[in-house]
Amino acid sequence: MLFRIETSAVQSLIEALRQRKYNVIGPIRRGGAIVYDQIASTNDLPKGWTDEQRPGQYRLRKGDDDRFFGFAVGPQSWKQFLFPPTLKLFSVDRNGKGFAVPTKNRESAQARPEQLAFFGVRSCELYAIAAQDKIFGSGEYRDPYYTEIRKRLFIVAVNCSTSADTCFCSSMGTGPKAKNGYDLLLTEVAANGAHFFTVEVGSPAGENIFKNVPHVPASAEESKSAELVVSKTAAGMKRSMDTSGIKELLYANSEHPEWEKVGGRCLSCANCTMVCPTCFCSTVEDTTDLSGSRATRTRTWDSCFTMAFSYIHGGSVRTSTKSRYRQWMTHKLASWIDQFGTSGCVGCGRCITWCPVGIDITDEARVIRESTSREREPQNTKEK
Repeated sequence: MLFRIETSAVQSLIEALRQRKYNVIGPIRRGGAIVYDQIASTNDLPKGWTDEQRPGQYRLRKGDDDRFFGFAVGPQSWKQFLFPPTLKLFSVDRNGKGFAVPTKNRESAQARPEQLAFFGVRSCELYAIAAQDKIFGSGEYRDPYYTEIRKRLFIVAVNCSTSADTCFCSSMGTGPKAKNGYDLLLTEVAANGAHFFTVEVGSPAGENIFKNVPHVPASAEESKSAELVVSKTAAGMKRSMDTSGIKELLYANSEHPEWEKVGGRCLSCANCTMVCPTCFCSTVEDTTDLSGSRATRTRTWDSCFTMAFSYIHGGSVRTSTKSRYRQWMTHKLASWIDQFGTSGCVGCGRCITWCPVGIDITDEARVIRESTSREREPQNTKEK
């Protein structure tokens, strides 16, 4: 069932979550971008702001209306809270000829992570969280930090009312309308002088929270207006990716000349992997203090674009930028399917926006597909 709430009721929703001891994380405007951080009220949301994104370009500007969510995704993704960029795993103290785990460290390691509520999650990001659930939360080896915070997570999703020039979620089947994975789903309608939200309840936890928010059943006209918001967003997307047989396509073209071309442009800066909501590469670092009495093990984000990432005894496996870009794109769109049963790309477009030289993954896939198709076309011959 679809409900309607006034814009003022969004504050009631935030307060209901905070009263249940949730640390509410949502979009805010900071440093010339939309980022995710703790929010306490609707005043923290970037109301009235929108973004302009193109390959290698991003900027904010005042929008033409007062929408709370009139922008696309920014440089950050929600994975930073579930899979932190830096996470202390443990520390040990020297104890004679042996070592001991400090009591404070032991208590900290056993403490439950804080209870989070993500506010304003887009459909592509729901798919990204679901992808990381397979990586960190399923199978024989599960990440205890991820699984503990994930099982207590509350998600307020928002259907997209605008798309960036770099978005292509519609062609990936991951948006712009959220289908599952949320507790509550909002659609912001701001047209013809009206401004309100429709709400769908997606879980018992969502129903429990929503009872504290003033609401009424949405009318047929209001429901239609909400559907129109999503359909217009999908129709406005300028980019797309043909995913039919893409795994086989990339596997069969590991020596395609396009890899050399894109490798000549790529800076190996790792921006694409840092902003990607599904990339999960990490490394572990052991450090000691200056006295040599305490050692600490820390997990930090890493990237397959760094030379050291593929280092084994004798040197790095992927020494060229060409080979590292090929590894990233082929893993994202092909071998990820073999590993996890789904694509590693959700069409958010961040890797395009935040690439300093504007490399477009949709263009790279298209070039390989089109050149392969041309090679397979029968050659016309003239009768002698």
